[in-house]
Amino acid sequence: MGQGLHTKVCQVAAQAFGIPLDDVYVNHSASDKVANAMPTAASMSTDMYGMATLDACRQILARLAPVLAENPGASFKEIVTKAHFARIDLSAHGFFKIQDSRCGFDWDKEKPADFPADKPENSWKGHPFQYFTQGVACAEVEIDLLTGNHKTLSADVIVDVGSSVNPAIDIGQIEGAFIQGMGWSTIEEVIYACDDHTWIRPRGAVFTTGPGTYKIPAFNDVPEKFNVSLMENVDNPFAVHSSKAIGEPPFFLGASVFYAIKDAVSAARKENLGEEAYFEFRLPSTSERVRMYSADPISGKAASQMLGKDVPAKEFQPQGSF
Repeated sequence: MGQGLHTKVCQVAAQAFGIPLDDVYVNHSASDKVANAMPTAASMSTDMYGMATLDACRQILARLAPVLAENPGASFKEIVTKAHFARIDLSAHGFFKIQDSRCGFDWDKEKPADFPADKPENSWKGHPFQYFTQGVACAEVEIDLLTGNHKTLSADVIVDVGSSVNPAIDIGQIEGAFIQGMGWSTIEEVIYACDDHTWIRPRGAVFTTGPGTYKIPAFNDVPEKFNVSLMENVDNPFAVHSSKAIGEPPFFLGASVFYAIKDAVSAARKENLGEEAYFEFRLPSTSERVRMYSADPISGKAASQMLGKDVPAKEFQPQGSF
């Protein structure tokens, strides 16, 4: 599917051969080339295809080693030309899979009697992942208590990317994942036919089935100030060039916008109710929920009118399809 993967694969090959990036290209992916290839999913693309590419490059470099030794200082073009006429195979089939011994978790495995006390709890069950990534996000929002709308003023994000193969692509991936997570936690509400949505037919049918009924983040929803930083380290021997997965890990960092909205709503409730108390703020923080959770006199009257009885403002819970 691309997503910057082709560029990173080209970079891995270019670095392995010591040639310019412009001299490397990726042919169209198809099963006539690799019959059992993996999809670009689960944030494993660079890990899998980068390592497979590096494997293929190392095979070719091993075959070129005698030619390189005989022609020190020769360009790569000259080396492969000599290798071609020497009938040296210049193609290779690279392959990579996750090490079974490193990645695997047995939930039912019992704790060994001689397991060291200073080892992490449950570590005897194995390793669920090759490695872990970390990230931190801070968001600042402004809410309109009359309409329930919100505006994301700024967001600062830092993500552990290992040793980045391509910082520009990685930052783009982080930005996209953050915005996707922000939309998931703020405006993207799945609605289906239930007791609160009797106007949807038939019972159980999903209403939010397309862009006409389901709002996803657009250009105007991006934080006005959006800063993304990469926390780099080289201590990851389980992926190509010590890099780390980027695609999905930053997704939940977008929920920082949701919690910033909840903080703003808490301030409004404290002002309207004269007290600061816990309240259940359900995700996503849609305009309806922000408006009704504010607990001002207008929202209290609206709630009482909807339910046909007096409802204390601080107890009203805007419902959704669950």
